[in-house]
Amino acid sequence: MAGHRIFSMRFASVYPHYVAKAERKGRSKDEVDRIICWLTGLDAEGLQARLESGADFETFFATAPALNPARELIRGVVCGVRVEELEDPLMQEIRYLDKLVDELARGKAMEKILRRP
Repeated sequence: MAGHRIFSMRFASVYPHYVAKAERKGRSKDEVDRIICWLTGLDAEGLQARLESGADFETFFATAPALNPARELIRGVVCGVRVEELEDPLMQEIRYLDKLVDELARGKAMEKILRRP
């Protein structure tokens, strides 16, 4: 069975939308980058390399150095679906990122966005 079409989308093609969403609400690109790095274990250089490489979402998450174990504390609804109930692991990782960017855009404090176990 083929995966969802977002799995093969280039991460770099969606990244500007994450940044634009945050910036429209007075947040910054640096905060979006911090969220992505927290979630994936990438550093700034690693994130930039992934953006330049043209990696799709599947590759982006598959090659993440260390997915943050605290990501499992992320709860809530994104696109009408509860992120904690998603069965496909890759879709869940993508929705975790969507949820964190949503929280940033809604003005939530960075300390609360970056969950602590």
